[in-house]
Amino acid sequence: MYKHTPFDRHVIRQRAAQFRDQLQRHLGGQLGEEEFRALRLQNGWYIQRHAPMLRVAVPYGEISATQLRALARIAREYDRGYAHFTTRQNVQFNWIPLARAADVMDELAAVDMHGIQTSGNCIRNITTDAFAGIAPDEIVDPRPYCEILRQWSTLHPEFAFLPRKFKIAVTGAVEDRAAIAWHDIGLQLRRNDAGEVGFRVHVGGGMGRTPVIASVAREFVPWQQILVYIEAIVRVYNRYGRRDNAFKARIKILVKAEGQKFFEAVETEFHNILERDEAGSAHLIPQAELDRVSRSFRVPVGVAQPAAANDASMRDAPGVPLAHQRWLARNVHSHRLNGHRAVTLSL
Repeated sequence: MYKHTPFDRHVIRQRAAQFRDQLQRHLGGQLGEEEFRALRLQNGWYIQRHAPMLRVAVPYGEISATQLRALARIAREYDRGYAHFTTRQNVQFNWIPLARAADVMDELAAVDMHGIQTSGNCIRNITTDAFAGIAPDEIVDPRPYCEILRQWSTLHPEFAFLPRKFKIAVTGAVEDRAAIAWHDIGLQLRRNDAGEVGFRVHVGGGMGRTPVIASVAREFVPWQQILVYIEAIVRVYNRYGRRDNAFKARIKILVKAEGQKFFEAVETEFHNILERDEAGSAHLIPQAELDRVSRSFRVPVGVAQPAAANDASMRDAPGVPLAHQRWLARNVHSHRLNGHRAVTLSL
């Protein structure tokens, strides 16, 4: 998984310190409820009927044993012994007293975790395939691109207060296990006829009260330009998305209402950034940066092993209990390396 740099850790710890100051001012009566609302939401804190709820980001679903133990400690010492793992690769706590919120943020920062942009009208946690990096049908490992997207979107000054929340998912496999068609932006890694890596970009998907399947905005965007293209999409949405009605503020509503005009506006903005913005080249992803981030994501390498037995033959072998056969069928999955399997466990 990605190894945080000293700068990454500084940002997380600085944010935790800022939140502690904001919380103390709120509890002391210096920050009103409405003023504090935007600040707490940007750090993952909701105020619900019985107690605050904290949402903690688990970027692209990767979590270390140290981080998992820290979450368990928070559940025991600050909550009621519970934690909820969400479908968008976050963790939620529902019973933490607001007065102890800053202490929890410090605990999270100590293990490189946070709640930054897990709520509020901003770009949320970047999600991907649960089997990213090990799936046998994977064309390109999406995790380095997810990390670059996470760094780009975190505390982005232009996109801190969008018309509504904004969710991005990435997949690098043939089978879409990241549900990219149900996201505001869905990115599908692929190779063109020349073997070059890029993205098919889907825009305007969503569920909720108005479910919409995303439309394809572009069949191929070179990976070096993907931040520019996403910036163009979000900028058009930020400019024209509705702010008068929360139920009609998602990008899916704008795409549905404007149709081709929306995509033309995105293309215009995309070319303006590349060709007219003096800092346009700074928006491109350098090969050196992709290489740096990619070094954090290693596929497990072990002693060469013969191909594993066929899963069906394992299930049907004499003497295998029926319950174990079912578990093998439902919880054991193919791995890109011979002799390995991926296993899913129920929490």
